[in-house]
Amino acid sequence: MKKQIFLSAFAAALGVISSPLAPIWAQSSSPVKPLTIEALFAPGGLAGRDPENTEWSPDGTKLSFVARDDEGEHGELWYVDAATGEKKVLVSAAKLASLAPDTNKVKDEREKERLRRYHVAAYLWAPDSKHLIFDSQGQLWVFDLATSTAVQFTSAPDPSGDPKFSPDGSHVSYVRQHNLYVRPASGGGEKQLTKDTGQNLFNGDIDWVYAEELAVRSNYFWSPDSKQIVFLHMDETKVPSYPIANLIPTHPTVDNEKYPKVGDPNPVVKLGVVDADKGKVRWISLANDEEAYIPRFGWVRDGLIWAEVLNRTEDKMDLYFIDAKSEKSRIVLTETTPGAWMDFDQVEVRFLKSAGGFLWPSWRDGNMHLYFYNFDKQNPMGADAKLERQLTHGDYEVLGIEGADEAAGTVFFSANKDDPRQRHLFSIKLDGTGFEQLTHDEGLNLGKFSEDGKHYELTFMGPSTASRMSLCAVGGTCFPVWEARNEFAEYGLRAPNYLEFKAEDGSTLYGRLLLPPEAPASGKIPLIVNVYGGPAAQMVLKGPPSGFDEILARQGFAIFAVDNRGTPGRSRKFQTAIRHEFGAIELKDQLTALDQLFAQYPQLDKDRMAIWGWSNGGSMTLYAMTHSDRFRAGVAVAPVTDQINYDSIYTERYMGLLKDDPTGYAESDVTKAAANLHGALLLAHGTGDDNVHFQNSMQMIDALIKAGKQFRLMIYPNKTHSISGSDARDHLFHMIDDHFERELK
Repeated sequence: MKKQIFLSAFAAALGVISSPLAPIWAQSSSPVKPLTIEALFAPGGLAGRDPENTEWSPDGTKLSFVARDDEGEHGELWYVDAATGEKKVLVSAAKLASLAPDTNKVKDEREKERLRRYHVAAYLWAPDSKHLIFDSQGQLWVFDLATSTAVQFTSAPDPSGDPKFSPDGSHVSYVRQHNLYVRPASGGGEKQLTKDTGQNLFNGDIDWVYAEELAVRSNYFWSPDSKQIVFLHMDETKVPSYPIANLIPTHPTVDNEKYPKVGDPNPVVKLGVVDADKGKVRWISLANDEEAYIPRFGWVRDGLIWAEVLNRTEDKMDLYFIDAKSEKSRIVLTETTPGAWMDFDQVEVRFLKSAGGFLWPSWRDGNMHLYFYNFDKQNPMGADAKLERQLTHGDYEVLGIEGADEAAGTVFFSANKDDPRQRHLFSIKLDGTGFEQLTHDEGLNLGKFSEDGKHYELTFMGPSTASRMSLCAVGGTCFPVWEARNEFAEYGLRAPNYLEFKAEDGSTLYGRLLLPPEAPASGKIPLIVNVYGGPAAQMVLKGPPSGFDEILARQGFAIFAVDNRGTPGRSRKFQTAIRHEFGAIELKDQLTALDQLFAQYPQLDKDRMAIWGWSNGGSMTLYAMTHSDRFRAGVAVAPVTDQINYDSIYTERYMGLLKDDPTGYAESDVTKAAANLHGALLLAHGTGDDNVHFQNSMQMIDALIKAGKQFRLMIYPNKTHSISGSDARDHLFHMIDDHFERELK
C-alpha cells in the first residue's frame, strides 16, 4: 500500500540519444505547450526521461548512468568523471540495447512493476572498476570497459538474478530458482551452493512481502575475504497463496502468489553461511521464534556477522553478533519502541570499518536521530555494544544515512530539519562536532555518495524550477549532469500555495492549495481533495507540482491536500497517533483542516467538494464517503477496503495483531459502512494488482450492491497497482476528470 502516484517532473526521458549532449544537458526555452492528460502520460512525460541506474564506480572516480530517449528506443551508458565533470559514453546504444533493454519493453506487467518499484539494477560495477556485469532479462553478461566487449556469463534456461562480484573480483554469485550459485569471473564451471527444490524454499532470494514491506533488496552477502557467503533462508510452505488470474485468454491462467495477510503464517527465516569453494552450509540459530523477521544482516568483518531480529509486532529489535566459525551468537543491543514501530524505509544500521563502531537510528527521544555505538574490536562478543553519543538532535527527522568518509570521521545523512516538506543533505563528525548543511535550495535534495565519501550525486526537485542532477565534491564544486525540460516555462505549471493548519491536539498540519488561474464567473470554486493519509507517504512536499492538478485547476477546480497525523516525516508522537486504527483520526484531521481552509478562502464552495486518492488514498476516500456526508463525489483507485486483506508486515506494524485488537480492525473495515455511502463514487482497480489485491474492490462492490448503493466502476485487466502504461493512464485520468466535471459542475 506504499504506492503514491506522482504526476510530476522527475519521471520521464532524456532528449535525443543520437546526439545526447546537445538536447540532454540544455534547458529548453520553447513556448508554452498545451497541457493535456495525454501529454502527462506520453513517453517521457512533461519533463523528459531522467537518468536511470545511477551508480558509483568502486574507486569513486566515475558516476555512471543510463540515458534514454523519451520512447526508450535508444539508450547509452554514460559516466561523469568525478574530478573534471567530463561526460563520456561507456556503453554505446547498439550494445546497451541487448545488455540493458528498456523496462517499458517488458511485457509481463508484474515483472515490469517489480523492476520499477524496487529499482532493480540493470548493471553493477566490478571491484576493479574496469568491468561491468549486466542482467539482461535473466541472463548475465560481463562487459570489459577497456575492449568494449561483452561476454555472456550465464545461459541457463531459468533466469539468474541479483548478481554480485566477490570483494576480490575473482568470482560472481547469483540466484537462480531460489538457490545460490557462484562462478569464476574469468569463466569456467558454475557451482550450485544451495540445493533446495520446490518453490517454497528460498536461499538468498527475496519474497514479495520482504521486498515490499521491509525494503529488502538482497538476501545474501560476501565475506570481506571472498571465502564465504551469509544468506537468508526462507520457508514459505505455510504462507497462503493468492490467485492472480488472467482472464483475457480463451483458457484463463492463474498465478498463485505467496502473500501473508493479517494473522497468516509468515515466512520462517534463518541465516546460513556457505563456503564459496566447498559449498558446505552451516546454519545459525538466533531467536527461537518462527514469527520473527530478519530484515537486515551482513558482515562486520571476516568471521563476524551481524543480524537484526525483529518481533512480529515490530516494536522490539535485537542486534546480534555471530561468530561465523563457531556459529555462536550474542545480543549486543536491544531497541524497543512501546506504542510505536521500527522503520526500515528511511534509516538503517551502518557499520564503520575504521571507527570500529556503527550508526544506529532510533526514535527514542521522540524524533528519528542517529546514535554512535562502539564495541570491543578484539572481543566483539564479550560485552554489549556501548553507546558513545547521540550524533543528531532536534525537532526533525533523520531520513537516511547516505554515506561516510571514514578517513575524515564524517557521516552524511538526509533530514527534514526546519521544514518537514523539504529534504536536505547534512554532515556531522563522529565526535558530534562539525554539523553542516550541504544543500540549501528549497525543495527535495537527494544524494548518493561514493564509497569513500568524497563525492556525491545530487538530485534536486523543487516547486518552481526544473529538476536537475549534479555531481558534487564534498565541500567543493558541483558539475551539472542533467536538467529536465522546464515544465514551468513549457506547460505553465504553477507551484501551489503552502498552508498550515492546527489539529485538535495542537499539531501543525501542512497543506497545499492550487487555485484556478482565473476566478470563475460564478464566484464560487468547487474543491477537490487529493488524499493519501497513510503512514507510507507525504502528499505535501516542496517538489515538482502535479500536472493533473494544473489540468483540473484550469477547468475551474481548486485542488487541496493536507498531511494528517499518521503521515511520515514528523515526530514519533505525530506518526503514531494512528496506532491501532486506520481512518478515524486521519478523517478528523482532514475535516479539521478543511474547516480552517474554508475560513481562509471563502471563495471555495463547501457544497461542491470531492475527494480522491490511490492505494491508502483510495481507502481514505471510501472511509471519508462512508463516515462523512461532506463530499459530493469521490474516486477510489486500488483501495484496501478491509485491513485484514492486506499483508501482515505492513498492517500489523500499525494496527497490531488481529487477536489483540479485533475491534480496531472491524472499525477500519469500510465494507461494513457501505450503506452509509454519501456522494457519487467511482471505483477503479487493476485485476493483476499483486500489492492491494483486486479482492478488496470485489468485496466493496458486493457490499455496495447489497446496500442498494449505486456507483461507477472501472476495471483494468491484468494491470498492477500502478495501472501503468499510456493507454491505461490516459483512460483512467480522463474518467476521473469526467467524473468531477459531471458531479461538481
